[in-house]
Amino acid sequence: MTSGSTGCSNVPLVGSASRTRHTIEQTYLNSKSLSFQARQRRFRFIQPLIERIIARKGRCRIADIGGTEYYWEIGRDFIAQSHVEIHLFNLEPTDVQNSKFSSHFGDACNLSELDDNSFDMVHSNSVIEHVGGWKPACAMAREISRLAPTYYVQTPNFWFPYEPHFRVPCFQFLPEQVRYRMLMSFNLGFGGRRATIDEAMRGVQSVDLIDMAQMRELFPDAVFKREYVGPLTKSIMAIREGVPTSRSTR
Repeated sequence: MTSGSTGCSNVPLVGSASRTRHTIEQTYLNSKSLSFQARQRRFRFIQPLIERIIARKGRCRIADIGGTEYYWEIGRDFIAQSHVEIHLFNLEPTDVQNSKFSSHFGDACNLSELDDNSFDMVHSNSVIEHVGGWKPACAMAREISRLAPTYYVQTPNFWFPYEPHFRVPCFQFLPEQVRYRMLMSFNLGFGGRRATIDEAMRGVQSVDLIDMAQMRELFPDAVFKREYVGPLTKSIMAIREGVPTSRSTR
């Protein structure tokens, strides 16, 4: 999961009602954390895509939809040594320190200001489940598919029994009325304890986890990889290399 503002919806994931139990620093910047190590393992799918583009073109321009500079710490040495430029698109501007990165305003579901194939690769990590439901997810998938010949899209699997945003087993399977009450009663995940029903409902509805069948519908021209924990699929990766095919309007 990334922390940037990412999609068509303005529903926030993180609340401010109380001090949070989990922080971005502990979870995503700590190389010893399980989350960092999982993303680092996924980078073995991303790096070859970039390498093959560089081999063909001499450089690689990446659009990272909903991305952050700190996410790319998983491949820091490779990025530093490669002819790569990474453009971060978020609803709010982000500060960048590395000259390989630039920050732009962008709605994940409507990037019409950008031409088709403006980039060599589109990357998106744990964003499509935050854009506000199925219709916006379809819009985001169309934008990803047209912006570059190659894409990598990762999302947590709905059916994995541990919900990664709120850090509660089977949280996603509970009715909304149970989930919002839990968010008001306990300090869960990254958002802290919610003070009001409105804030709790916004937290609950900030995440719509997706399963494999839905990912196949969103990205019909992708090859799919699974991240496993034991026999269970923890996350899903949709990967495409090559020339985009035409997409029908959903």
